[in-house]
Amino acid sequence: MKKLIAAALTTTALTGTAFGQEIDGFNIGILGGENAQDRLANHECLKEYAEEALGVPVKLFAPADYAGVIQGLLGGTIDMAWLGASGYAATYLQDPDAVEPALVKINLDGSYGYHSIGFARRDAGITSLEDMQGKVFGFGDPNSTSGYLIPSIEIPQAGDAITMEPGEYFADVRFTGGHEQTIVAVNNGDIDGGVTWADGQGAWEDGYNSGALRKAVDAGLVDMNDLVEIWRSKPIPEGPVVLRTALPAEVKATMTELVDGMYDADPDCTYNISAGESLGFDPITHDAYLSIIEARKAKSE
Repeated sequence: MKKLIAAALTTTALTGTAFGQEIDGFNIGILGGENAQDRLANHECLKEYAEEALGVPVKLFAPADYAGVIQGLLGGTIDMAWLGASGYAATYLQDPDAVEPALVKINLDGSYGYHSIGFARRDAGITSLEDMQGKVFGFGDPNSTSGYLIPSIEIPQAGDAITMEPGEYFADVRFTGGHEQTIVAVNNGDIDGGVTWADGQGAWEDGYNSGALRKAVDAGLVDMNDLVEIWRSKPIPEGPVVLRTALPAEVKATMTELVDGMYDADPDCTYNISAGESLGFDPITHDAYLSIIEARKAKSE
């Protein structure tokens, strides 16, 4: 499979040896959402392909939180990452010239949207946000689009009495640290409900086609029959795969082409890096995230 992807890169002007004259390594950051060991294992295939395509050592970094990846991109210690839309907005608002959006994950129906999904344990008798009044609600990470930004805006709009202030409508509002942590906390009964991300397509029993619920099912962490959906956001634009703007143009082109061609060359690797079933990745531009950037900016103010 590696040779198939290498063949797809024949339009790139430079060889790995020439890349070595411009960069001495390449670092890929991986957002939180599952434990670090699983994140690294799922991206090992991408690391190997990148090393072959670039001809330089490639390292994977799995910081504990979203901020670690964002700061790595801003500081130049991370060259590439798949950010959430809110994470991209945070990066852009701090330095508009730091990164360039290159690709976006495509769902099986050809769309590139997903949802923030609110969920609870089925045996808790919670089926709606109204049932969450006086309960503990969990959110993943302050820099997560589906794990905080969008639900923090849309959930209060779902009812006049609903606020995000702990102790007002919800008994408490807690950050769990990531999507996997939220799913496990709800499943274990440590919190009453939580939000995570999913494409919202396919079967609930499978954790939908892709997203954090699908990854949790694949990892054997949950049985979706024990959980129930209690809320769903409006469609959210899937976050972009970004590359550091300061990288040589040929390096950016090679990595973009590599990931863009992954679906045809290695479906298993695509499944691993896209959190489930998808049609791989297609080009995307900054304009797709203007609304999220404005929402992030407004929230910070």
